[in-house]
Amino acid sequence: MGLRSSPTYRQRRLGAELRRMRERSGLSSYEMAGRLGMKQPQLSHIEAGRTTIGVERLRALAAESGVSDATFIEALIEMEQSSGKGWWSGFRKRLRQPYLDLAESEAAAVRLRNYEPMFIPGLLQTREYAAAVHRDGYARLSAEEQETAVEFRMLRQKILTGENAPRFHAIIHEAALRPSMGDQELMRAQLLRLVEASRLPNVTLQVLPFDGPIAFGTGFLMIEPRVADLSMTLVSHVEQTLYLEDPASIARYDEHFARLEAMALAPIDATAAPETRIAKDSLGLIQRILYPLL
Repeated sequence: MGLRSSPTYRQRRLGAELRRMRERSGLSSYEMAGRLGMKQPQLSHIEAGRTTIGVERLRALAAESGVSDATFIEALIEMEQSSGKGWWSGFRKRLRQPYLDLAESEAAAVRLRNYEPMFIPGLLQTREYAAAVHRDGYARLSAEEQETAVEFRMLRQKILTGENAPRFHAIIHEAALRPSMGDQELMRAQLLRLVEASRLPNVTLQVLPFDGPIAFGTGFLMIEPRVADLSMTLVSHVEQTLYLEDPASIARYDEHFARLEAMALAPIDATAAPETRIAKDSLGLIQRILYPLL
């Protein structure tokens, strides 16, 4: 089998986890390769995600590294054996790999946590809002590329209502709720979409108000699969998204999100009667922004 020229995130992550196991054991790549009955360059390609390792050798590497957590090892085997195919496969020739990596990672998640300081989270955008973002956003896309990206985003949203839907907790800064995108009706529909989404049993939405503490300035998405040790955090940047997966980074963003959750207004509860609300909450703020858009 030839080497992969462009490994997917899942393939790179598997290789990185195998490398981390080996390094924690204190074995060099030459020593581990010898114990696994292969040459060092082959192991290097495996650790870079450029080729497969096979189930038996994966188990052997874990044993040689002193790793005995059966749940973690089975999760790595699942990553090794996955075909990587899903609804996103139909976009392989139409979108760049990071789009596909995101959809595949979300599909394996049991929990998603998203903080957005400037935009509505992608999983909650209306088609019209998503089209406006892609049309007037930072990236320069052709009309066809914009249409494809919007279609992809709408399909991603099905994860919130599908079988085994993950828990989704979004914290949105008030700054993201204010721009009208040049169309008040567009923004009104988007705000109503947030209230509608909050009715899903697996969705929690909070708003961080302008008059609260200074907020974290960069958006991020935390993706937690069935085995939490394989979690990742995607940090948004204009040029590209940064993938963080080491335990220290995951812990740091866990702390960031916990602070944001504590600072934000109480979650939207669209079922609560107005007279039962005795303090400022996220729904009240959205309703106040909605009023001038009538």
